[in-house]
Amino acid sequence: MNSAASVNPVLRVAPAAPAEAAAHFRASLAFHADVSDVAAALARDGDPGFVVLDSRSTEAWDQGHVPGAVHLPTALIPEQAEQLLDKAVPVVTYCWGPGCNGATRAALALAELGYQVKEMLGGFEYWAREGFEFETWQGRERRPADPLTAPLEGDDCGC
Repeated sequence: MNSAASVNPVLRVAPAAPAEAAAHFRASLAFHADVSDVAAALARDGDPGFVVLDSRSTEAWDQGHVPGAVHLPTALIPEQAEQLLDKAVPVVTYCWGPGCNGATRAALALAELGYQVKEMLGGFEYWAREGFEFETWQGRERRPADPLTAPLEGDDCGC
């Protein structure tokens, strides 16, 4: 029996052709960066070639943010971006975490103003969960890495 009801739910819609899939995933990488890659680039000596932008509220910023990030809530981007950001420098946006689309909205607002922009997948939640140092209004902090989100210290996830 070959009915639609007996088809594996993962394959109910067939995967795209390899060339189409490659184009999709290549495009995705043009729009997204992950927390580990952003942290690694910021940890290297010298200019990482981009600026990190936290698009959350002041209250969220004070609770913790990526060191060196620019704070610019999404609603203020149209009126303040040009005073805080250089259009020649790509911007990586983030908000709280994967359940929030604030970084996407911030990236859209910046792109509409002519900035090159990527979104940091995972947001601040995964920055902290992966054990990277962050700043609060009280100073710098670091939490132990969550073993479900980050490789053990010294290990590389291989991706």
